[in-house]
Parts: sequence; C-alpha cells; structure tokens
Amino acid sequence: MRVLIVGGGGREHALAWKLAQSPHCEAIFAAPGNAGTAELGENLNIHDSDTAAICDAAAERRIDLVVVGPEAPLAAGLVDALTQQGIPAFGPTRDAAQIESSKWFAKSIMQAAGVPHAGGELFETAQAAHKWLEILGPDDLPVLKADGLAAGKGVIVPDHIDDAHEAIDQMFAGAFGSAGERVVIEDRLSGMEASAMAIVSGTDIVPLPLSCDYKRIMDNDQGPNTGGMGVYAPPGFVGDLEAVFASIHQPVVDQMFAGGIEFRGLLYAGLMIDDAATSVLEFNARFGDPETQAMLPLLDGDLLPVLAASARGEALPHNALTHSGKASVSVAIVSGGYPGPYDTGKPIHGLDAVDDSVDVFHAGTAIDDDGRTVTAGGRVLAVTAVADTLAEARGIAYDNVQRITFDGSFHRTDIALRELT
Repeated sequence: MRVLIVGGGGREHALAWKLAQSPHCEAIFAAPGNAGTAELGENLNIHDSDTAAICDAAAERRIDLVVVGPEAPLAAGLVDALTQQGIPAFGPTRDAAQIESSKWFAKSIMQAAGVPHAGGELFETAQAAHKWLEILGPDDLPVLKADGLAAGKGVIVPDHIDDAHEAIDQMFAGAFGSAGERVVIEDRLSGMEASAMAIVSGTDIVPLPLSCDYKRIMDNDQGPNTGGMGVYAPPGFVGDLEAVFASIHQPVVDQMFAGGIEFRGLLYAGLMIDDAATSVLEFNARFGDPETQAMLPLLDGDLLPVLAASARGEALPHNALTHSGKASVSVAIVSGGYPGPYDTGKPIHGLDAVDDSVDVFHAGTAIDDDGRTVTAGGRVLAVTAVADTLAEARGIAYDNVQRITFDGSFHRTDIALRELT
C-alpha cells in the first residue's frame, strides 16, 4: 500500500515510523512532513490545510490510504473530500469530527450516551458568561474552554475568580480567534489525568494503551500550557481498562451512529480519574500528540491493516495489534521561548549519538540548504525509550535527551516521576 500521512509533527513521524514497518507498506509520503519523515519516505511541499492540493497529490501518486494527523483538516472536511474522490482516508468526516471541533457538541453526545463528564454551560456573549461567573462562589473555580479548535491551547484553568473574568474578556476579544466565539464554562474536576485512544470503525473499536501527558512548560506543572512536554505509558493508577473503553468510547460511538453519524478514525478521550470514578474532560478526533510518540512503540503487530479497515468502514481486525506489556517514556525537547515566541533554524547536534534502542521522533525540524537538521518549530523532538519498567524507560530517555543539543533547547526533567516517588 502507498500511504500519505497528512501533517508535519511528532505524531506524524511516529505514525510514519510504525506504518513503514508493515509488510504491506510500499511507500510513505508526508504532507508537509519534517526531517524525520524525510528519512522514511518523500515529503510533499503541501500544507496540511490545503485540501485541494492533498487530494490532487493523493490521486497523482496513486495513494491507497491517507492518514490524517491534525485536527484542523478533519474539521475542514478533508476526509469528506478524499472520500468523494474514492481515496480511502483514516479519520472522521467533518460531521463526526465535531466531537473535537465543538466542545458543546461533545457534551451533548456524552449527555445522551450517559457518559460521565463535567457539567457545564455554553455562552455566546461575554456579558452572559460574566453573569454566570458571578453566581459562583469564590472557591467554585471553573474551567473555561473555547468551543472550537484552538490548537490544544483553548483551555484556561484560572487560579482566582478574577482571573476567570479576565479570561472571558480575552476569549471573546479574539484570543483564540473564531474558536472562542462561543465559550463553555465547566465544573472543575480533580484527580489524575489519562489519555485513552481507540481505533474506531462505526461501532467497532480497538483499544490502544493508555498514556499520561504533561501540558505545562515547567516542572511540577508550572507555567503556561503547551502542546505537550512529554508523556509516559501506561499509567499505573488506571484499573480495569476494558471497563474504561466499554463505559466511555463504546457508548459515544453508539450514540453517534444512532444519530446518523458514523465515526471512523481515532477517538481520543481525555480522562479524569478520582477514587476509581472516571469522567471525560474532552474528546479528540485524532491520535494525540505527544501521546502517540509513547503509545505506538508499545504496540506489537501491524497497524496498517487496522487503519485501512477503519477507513473503509469494515470490521476491525482485533487480533492484529497486541500490547507489549512494557513501559515507555517520551520527553519533548523544545525551543527556548516556547510556548511564546521562539527562533528557528538552529542546528541540532547529537542525533547520531542516541542509542539504537531509543526512538527520536521529529516534530519541529527541517533540513536546511546545507543538509543540516535544524529547528523549525516550538516542539522540536520527542525522545522515546521503551523498557520493562517505567523507571528503566525514564532513565534511558533522559540519558539520551542529554546527548541532543541546540541553541536554547529546553526540556522538563520530571516526566513520569509522579509514578515513581
């Protein structure tokens, strides 16, 4: 099969890495890809939001399967456009992608399906949102979410009610663009967070290993939110995995199917787990980033036939993938200044010094005119190690992180530490 992966981050490099291992994979293409995907196949100079160019490229290169990584192309209807041209695509249609592109749509589905989640209200004006906040007590701090897509950064967790009011003004003033034209104010849940992903074909699901990511830029969860500073898998605090997917993913896809929306692709549930009670924080309609970089190395078997079956709406081959039973830790190396302004074009040193057993997934990288691998984004690399125990994986990951350098590089030092202390 000839596979085109849409996107250019660490998730897409990890997907290319895994799919390239399939005996069914003839060629890998990435649009636009990065320095990592270039080592596995051919990068196409096409932005992931250019639907027409992606469809043309898929037809010209006789692509058998398109795998869509980012959320924005899904919400824009890329899968719909590819399907109209008879090109199988892994990912939900525009309608099904609403489970991520609209927080309120997701809440409506969860409510109808009986899936536990944080209570909340939808607001279309700042005035109405302020009035709601005034009803809350000083200790009833909520969570504020842009209803639409905000590149993983549309969630604000205020430390004081005054901060919540200020955030409302910023959101309705355009801090998150059109994504913040409507705002959801939610009850704040407490507990431990985990990410649960499943491959879906209609009402058929294949669960994948759970993981835990770190959003804040600094150790001890300090500083602003990022796209993800690291992740480990699997979490030790989750009990019955079958129960998680049976009580969260299955009711949601069943409810969507009953409402005339067939979900095909990857359904991601962000969970809050407290005293064995599990609630949903959010749903995403694609592989998580950086969770994918830690999860895929734990899978034994061939991922390609499973994604292809989902794209075609067929029954999924449940025995094609197994969990290795090992643990993984993935540490992000980011540009100085991230998640704020940062410089690019910094030469990356030490990639050839990494252990053979360690995977370095490229996110914000490129090849410059001199053939050097250089920085090209905020999150630059994800260094992933797999071992029999979480402690071993963590030690190997950080040992190899130290070998990679570029001007201004930064990383958290506490990924997975909470499970080990």
